[in-house]
Parts: sequence; C-alpha cells; structure tokens
Amino acid sequence: MKLIKAYIRHRKTEDVYEALKKAGFCCMTFVECEGTGQYSDHEKEHISDKYPFADAYRVIKLEILASDALVDTIIALIREKGRTGYQGDGMVIVSPVDEAYKVRNDEKGILAI
Repeated sequence: MKLIKAYIRHRKTEDVYEALKKAGFCCMTFVECEGTGQYSDHEKEHISDKYPFADAYRVIKLEILASDALVDTIIALIREKGRTGYQGDGMVIVSPVDEAYKVRNDEKGILAI
C-alpha cells in the first residue's frame, strides 16, 4: 500500500477530484494548507494573508491511500488535471504504508481501503 499526497492549486481541486472519482477512486481527504516553495503565479492567486512575510501561498493537500497497483494511475490523473503550466503547480509524494485499519470493523490492509 502507498499513501499519495498531492499539493495542488485551489482552482484545480475540483478537476482533480472529478477525474479521480470518474476513474473509480472514491475515498480521499482534502486539507487546506499554506506553504512556501518555488511558486510564482502571474495572477498572484491565493497568496497567504496569514503568512505574507514568508511568501506563503494557499494550497490544497489531497491524500489518498491506494494499493501499489493503482499508484501510477492516480499520479497520472493528478498530474494531468492539476497542471496549469505555471511554476507552483504542486507536487506529488508517494510513501509506503505498513498497515491500515478500518475503525468500524477492524478490517486491515487492502481490505481497509
């Protein structure tokens, strides 16, 4: 199993979500966050009001847990639908997951997702 974390622009969140949903991926988490990086935007959209001193910008972090076999498909969809062509389009990070448990019924591993 892998945990995929993607940092994407606010305005691309719906496009990414709809593509993942259409491909059969139902379960994901979205978190609004702020950070710094090699970001530039010709429209200066979503610049942080909370951390203007750091040139921080607001992004959405998407998290999705997937079997190893589905990782490449998920990454391809995120990259395709999250891209604007401008610096600061985001990043996708993939980490191994040792185990996952469903709280409701104690299913674990791939059954939990």
